Amino acid sequence: MGFERAVDIALPSFYAGGMKCWDLSRRELLCAAAGAASLRQLAFSAQTSSRSDASPLAMPGPYRGRVVAIEHPGSIVSGTFYREPIRQMIQRGIMELTGAPDPVAAWKVFFQPGDVVGIKLSGVGYPHVYSSAEVVQTVIEGVRSAGLKSNDILLYERYRQEVLRAGYDKWLPDGVRWRHAAERYEPVQQAIEGYDPDHYMEMNVVLPGQDMNNPNYRRSFVARAITQEISKLINIPTLKDHQSAGVTLALKNLSHGGVNNVNRSHSTPTLNVCGAFIPAVVSTAAIRNKAVLHILDGTKGLYHGGPGGRPQFVWEHRQIYFATDPVALDRIGWLEIDKKRIAEGMKPMYEAQPDQFSRYPHRQVEHIEIAGALGLGEFDEKKIDLRRLTLG
Repeated sequence: MGFERAVDIALPSFYAGGMKCWDLSRRELLCAAAGAASLRQLAFSAQTSSRSDASPLAMPGPYRGRVVAIEHPGSIVSGTFYREPIRQMIQRGIMELTGAPDPVAAWKVFFQPGDVVGIKLSGVGYPHVYSSAEVVQTVIEGVRSAGLKSNDILLYERYRQEVLRAGYDKWLPDGVRWRHAAERYEPVQQAIEGYDPDHYMEMNVVLPGQDMNNPNYRRSFVARAITQEISKLINIPTLKDHQSAGVTLALKNLSHGGVNNVNRSHSTPTLNVCGAFIPAVVSTAAIRNKAVLHILDGTKGLYHGGPGGRPQFVWEHRQIYFATDPVALDRIGWLEIDKKRIAEGMKPMYEAQPDQFSRYPHRQVEHIEIAGALGLGEFDEKKIDLRRLTLG
């Protein structure tokens, strides 16, 4: 589905030139289309500062448009994760993605001795939908099999309290480190400690009441753990709904988990620019060049009420997805969440209306297509090479 066609079908709410578009009449659809075009232009006009070297593995990576989906019915049963099926899924998935003859050779496509590898977690949905220990532990094993030492591996999550709450710190192998950029969530999010002043995305959007002339209000700085401590990054998002961004998958796990000052992207239900903000942040060289592999933990999914994991909307999806292309991966993840929403009698993303669990009148899932337009990957479903396998 093209960008303009997606807008024509269902953009239920958007600001365009100060006019609110609240329903699906022809007039409002045209208004929404104009607003969406403005959103895309905002993403293209964002400025970035970065000194990260270019990499042949930079997004969309060596396998543009390729997404591998591995299913195992024994990976999770009645809320309990099973390590061996998950290990089989990850070994097979990394082989299918790369075409390598065995898992060790597959991991060596991405990682070599001398690398320092970061692993970006997704902990915000704990205890219901988060990067599971079983997935993360198996990924650590895979990186080590490529010849890296434990102290060359670093787990990263933006908030220290999310690392501790999910217990990631309790089972790390000896030598594997972990880092955070801030202590905990707070609404302003403009403290610079933990972030790198030389790496930022600047966009002319600030929190209500702030001075647009202050560059710190216009900028989102990349975490020091990403810019200064690692050479490559593995992104382990989860399969989740998000009330302002539509979904929170590979792209959003990097954008809102990698920089500060993110609340300006969705500060109120109608002051929502996630569609532009997410791809602009991921285009920052320090993120785009270092995030070389995306492994989406879809053992569980969340189809409504995100980003927190509301248990009534959680389902056991029992799939893990692999890609170097985050746009193609997120396109497939979006389709999977919409499929589940429709099966549960709900509207798909573009037609969803606010309710007690979701206040935003328009879920800006178009951030995925805008990311594709910025060259971060392949959005066109016809060009996505989706490879599905079931194990067990």
